[in-house]
Amino acid sequence: MRPFVRRLALGLALVFAAAPAGAASLHLEKIGGLKLGGEGAAEICSFDPQSKLLFVVNAGETAVEVVDLSNPAAPVKKSSISLKEHGGGINSVAVKNGLVAVAVEADPKQDSGKIILMNLDGTVRKRFDVGALPDMVAFTPDGKYVLAACEGEPNKDYSVDPEGSIAVISLAKGVDAATCTMAYFHSFNTQKAQLQAKGVRISHPKATVSQDLEPEYIAVSPDSKTAYVVLQENNAFAVLDVATAKVKDIKPLGMKDWKKAGGLDASDKDKKINIKPWPVHGLYMPDSVAAFAAKGKVYLVTANEGDSRDYDGYSDEARLGKVYLNDRIFPDAKWLTRDKQLGRLKVVKDMLDTDGDGLADRIVAYGARSFSIWNAATGAQVFDSADQFERIIAKEAPEYFNAEEKFDDRSDDKGPEPEGVTVGVVDGRTYAFVGLERQGGLMVYDVTEPAKASFVQYINSRDYAADQKSEAAGDVAPEGVLFIAAKDSPTGQALVVTANEVSGTVAVFAARK
Repeated sequence: MRPFVRRLALGLALVFAAAPAGAASLHLEKIGGLKLGGEGAAEICSFDPQSKLLFVVNAGETAVEVVDLSNPAAPVKKSSISLKEHGGGINSVAVKNGLVAVAVEADPKQDSGKIILMNLDGTVRKRFDVGALPDMVAFTPDGKYVLAACEGEPNKDYSVDPEGSIAVISLAKGVDAATCTMAYFHSFNTQKAQLQAKGVRISHPKATVSQDLEPEYIAVSPDSKTAYVVLQENNAFAVLDVATAKVKDIKPLGMKDWKKAGGLDASDKDKKINIKPWPVHGLYMPDSVAAFAAKGKVYLVTANEGDSRDYDGYSDEARLGKVYLNDRIFPDAKWLTRDKQLGRLKVVKDMLDTDGDGLADRIVAYGARSFSIWNAATGAQVFDSADQFERIIAKEAPEYFNAEEKFDDRSDDKGPEPEGVTVGVVDGRTYAFVGLERQGGLMVYDVTEPAKASFVQYINSRDYAADQKSEAAGDVAPEGVLFIAAKDSPTGQALVVTANEVSGTVAVFAARK
């Protein structure tokens, strides 16, 4: 099958609502790309508009690849900056005003990680010890701070469970005089019951709140004053006051009711596309988050991936077919738990039994197979794409529906698995670009009016007919999604860049009318 780039047919577009009146007709088109290596060679990327250099995390080599993007149609690898001497692996990179920040985990990753600040040529300017497993690094829009989400994942047997934390590096007095303050969640340790009552998931029975919370990704308000930090496994986000490095609040994200949200395909054994309003709830559990402003309010856009804790010493996942459903609530329990129905669906064990009688009173799965928009101040959801992703894929690529490697092989897990998200303005309208890690490709939505977000385009530069690790496969498993505004672009036209983990490629898309 050739790589496909198609718009929705009119009939389906009407199902999902037409674009708002006056909306520009945005169209992404792949114009260039570069293969940097094998799996893991391209994960997260960041762009410096002055030098026209793209910095790409190569996790396989513990290096940052430096790519000349002065001609986006023909990117060229310029150099490679090895960071092996600083730790056990690289997770994230960000660049602003000629300064590069890199998040480096320790070996073992339960030890303190590091944030490395360096010049564009790789010369290290400053190095800070931070929390365990710094998973994402970002500059504030004003360039005065570097922030890092330190996830604090446990080891395999769960005998060591570091606290989650957020690093706040101040550049107010310059790079060489930069200082680092760690923001912890200690003040919430006495609030476990209250947080759980609000809907914040604290799952491990022996963990403190600060151990259980795992910061994953950061978005910063346009005024640079507030950071919103996704706590993926906890199905919540933290609100950080940047200047004081204090966590002010933790807001739960709630659950999605698939009986009201259109439906999902929950089985990889039924050999068909079977999107139905099953009696299932989904924890949003976003991976990445982006912030934007509209009419004086700040909104967050999340890619609702879902993630389990599946360790040797503790696992929170199970197949529904191995769960005892309360047959008073689910009178068709035997039928539901068959493999061709919901039996193969991965569910969240600690969220099923609400009254402690050993029976599942509800079915709760990982992720929401969607993207959402939230009011940053209140935490209220103002939009969710419901079942659109799966229905769009069913229309656009039915022979590779929910496919990581073959038809339907991800339906029992997290479907197309949205992972990366970014937001950008093109010709006065705001768009969200959502990368689908397993399915591949980008979903594009107009989010100018947050409560009325509308589908624009699905583009996928992967060739499913080829082995997914071969060069012929194209771009497989977008991990990082980057927007380059027209004013910063080498061509004067807005660009979207994806770093694709499995194929080890960078793909460059032009945003055109």
